[in-house]
Amino acid sequence: MSPSDATSSEGAILRAGDVSIDALRGRTIVVLGYGNQGRAHALNLRDSGLTVVVGGRAGSEKLALATRDGFEALPLSEAAARADLAIVSIPDQAQPAAWAKWIEDALPKHAVVGFVHGFAIRFGFIVPRADLGVVLVAPKGPGTTVRARYEEGLGIPALFAIERENAPRTARAFALAWGAGIGCARSGLIETTFAAEAESDLFGEQAVLCGGLLALVHESYALLVEAGYPPEVAYIECCHEVKQVADLLYARGPDGMRRAISDTAEFGAFVAEKALVDEHLRATLRALLADVRSGAFARRFMKDHDAGHPEFTSWRRAASGHPIEGASARVRGLMPWLKDA
Repeated sequence: MSPSDATSSEGAILRAGDVSIDALRGRTIVVLGYGNQGRAHALNLRDSGLTVVVGGRAGSEKLALATRDGFEALPLSEAAARADLAIVSIPDQAQPAAWAKWIEDALPKHAVVGFVHGFAIRFGFIVPRADLGVVLVAPKGPGTTVRARYEEGLGIPALFAIERENAPRTARAFALAWGAGIGCARSGLIETTFAAEAESDLFGEQAVLCGGLLALVHESYALLVEAGYPPEVAYIECCHEVKQVADLLYARGPDGMRRAISDTAEFGAFVAEKALVDEHLRATLRALLADVRSGAFARRFMKDHDAGHPEFTSWRRAASGHPIEGASARVRGLMPWLKDA
């Protein structure tokens, strides 16, 4: 796709006083998909006084949930035909087929289509019609948090991007109104690109948030057990206590986290960082990023999905059978309140 011809200032942060929902007043917003993000966006936009219709697979449980929540809920193609702004909140792997089968041809001319993740656009799995405006609003947190913060009168930061302006030049205005309507402008809307959002998101998940974290947990747990420590002790030290430190890191940043832990822990953190971070680690991280940026990871992910996800299923089964899971169940069983977490 061609880059946006809209005014862009990557890295600029817009807040509630800089944007308004007015561009979407009197318009129809269609939320396609009613999962974790879709439901939060639909509810927040409606509570902001905007007109929202939900689209989903005919007869699906999610469409029934949208009806129970009081929305006009329609099959995907019927909903898309009503859209001034169509928000695609279908899972990445299901988007291309749904787009081709039900969404693209149904969208009115010059409508704006919005995505909550840049994956399908960045890696070419969806190439929208030339007349459509194409935008992104990606809250940096799960839908449950987007909804909870909105109800508290707050918001969480979101990235936004304009891939393509439409002829009526409503794409940018709709994106900003969307970000304001879900409450994210209360915190901050950070301007970026589809490529930057998709690539950084995939890399962060792999290197730190999911892949890197779980790799350290698994390997450290296994080493302690091998050295003769009780599995429950190993689990508490290498997995259970992650949340306590992560909460500090989340709330205070790296320096604030270091200042909140003991001197012994901080000294050990410096020792371990110097030991772990070497050219091999840097090379591994560079390779992960290159794999994402080249599109190779996205192609493998979609190929595995299209084949019935045999590799994914195999990996998931092996991970679920890791010895740490037994210790996890026993330790979590000591804390019944975690069942409600």
